[in-house]
Amino acid sequence: QVQLVESGGGLVQAGGSLRLACEFSGRAFNAYAMGWFRQAPGKEREFVAAIARTGDARVADSLQGRFTLSRDNDKNTVYLQMNSLTVEGTAVYTCAAGSIPSSQTRYYQFWGPGTLVTVSS
Repeated sequence: QVQLVESGGGLVQAGGSLRLACEFSGRAFNAYAMGWFRQAPGKEREFVAAIARTGDARVADSLQGRFTLSRDNDKNTVYLQMNSLTVEGTAVYTCAAGSIPSSQTRYYQFWGPGTLVTVSS
């Protein structure tokens, strides 16, 4: 029943910005914490950011100051603003819905298909 769909991925030059969106379809969006993860080619999936139902957000230490997370409960959507992108940001970005805004995947119950971000040098 619950479905997540990401959008906003694409090609961007290093130093540029992108805003990703994750739309939640189903019941009780405001009851879930939302998280973002990414997986680069040949790499393990890593935590990017997460936001609680209250709107309090956390960002991975290496991304603080460049990435921000917000949610719009009226639109059932969470946004990931990515600034000062580097080549290391090239990855498939996936959003997830879960119980707490954790950096660990096991706390998330639902996952979107992902959207590809490619950062060129």
